[in-house]
Amino acid sequence: MATEERDRLRAFALRVWGYRQGEVVSLMIHLGDRLGLYRAMAGRGPLTAAHLAAATGLQERWLVEWLRGQAAAGLISTEDGEVFDLSADGAAVLADDRQSLWFAAGAFGGGAATPEVVDQLADAFRSGVGLTYDDQGPAAALSVERLTEPWTRLALVPLILPALDGVVDRLHEGAQVADVGCGSGVALCTMAAAFPYSQFEGLDPSRHAIERARSKAAESGLQNLVFRAAGAEALPDDNRYDLVMTLDCLHDMPRPAEAAAAIRRAIRPDGTWLIKDIRSAAAWQDNLRNPLLAMMYGMSVTSCMSSGLSEPGGAGLGTLGLHPELAERICRDAGFSRFTRHDVDDPVNFYYEARP
Repeated sequence: MATEERDRLRAFALRVWGYRQGEVVSLMIHLGDRLGLYRAMAGRGPLTAAHLAAATGLQERWLVEWLRGQAAAGLISTEDGEVFDLSADGAAVLADDRQSLWFAAGAFGGGAATPEVVDQLADAFRSGVGLTYDDQGPAAALSVERLTEPWTRLALVPLILPALDGVVDRLHEGAQVADVGCGSGVALCTMAAAFPYSQFEGLDPSRHAIERARSKAAESGLQNLVFRAAGAEALPDDNRYDLVMTLDCLHDMPRPAEAAAAIRRAIRPDGTWLIKDIRSAAAWQDNLRNPLLAMMYGMSVTSCMSSGLSEPGGAGLGTLGLHPELAERICRDAGFSRFTRHDVDDPVNFYYEARP
């Protein structure tokens, strides 16, 4: 084998093995989040595995291996493999799930899919029919919650809602709000606490997610919100809602155009539909600037496109399928006459404001 050919093969093999390394590092990040290791390290400066064991009650030998792996991945620093430090940036991304908009460790659920779900996905490639979020088990609802919670809790009320014309004033006065595809209710619980005079209703076809949402509402003691296991088609067509939200879920729906029509029938003539959805473009070339593009297409296969194809004839838009031009067309076809895109400081999502 010629040297040039061998080097080329070696480089390609290293790229492939790099993805396997990423899979394993992802599991280690999940364990670090799950066991509170990043939180224990945050702000403490350099420490040894023994120090971390004393702070967490975990076994030192296991922590040595975990710490060295994290250092090898470039997530924490060490000079000698004995003393380790989590930087301020590392703490913001890996430890601070209460105040940091950059927190990401919650997105690592221990694996892209369980073996059972992998089997179902393989079957979906043959049948064309995808998996609902409930088909992925209770862990899927928790994974979505952990992925979206920090930004929702920290940015929705202070940053996103004020960008919508007149919505905050109406919420303070007392509004009827529906969150379609509410997941485990993070957004509605946040809003119900901030706007006690308004009434909130969450709908989601995932019974696992609705169970978590009801549990959250009960724990918080909030009395101005309810949850039910249903989709957009269950919305009443009596123009009762001042605000309807679909937060990072319209692209997941098997029939987004029908959902938009149902929302139009449910919303007041002067109401607002807030759509949060993935930043994407219609052309492949324009999406190449996304440094996480491969991950997003993978997530589409495991979750988003799969959900969109979970019913016969489903749209199957996928994670990157609801680009701004399509979002506007869906809204206008449903009877919304005004459509505004809000590009706030969110590296992952666009926010659209649709009005009748």
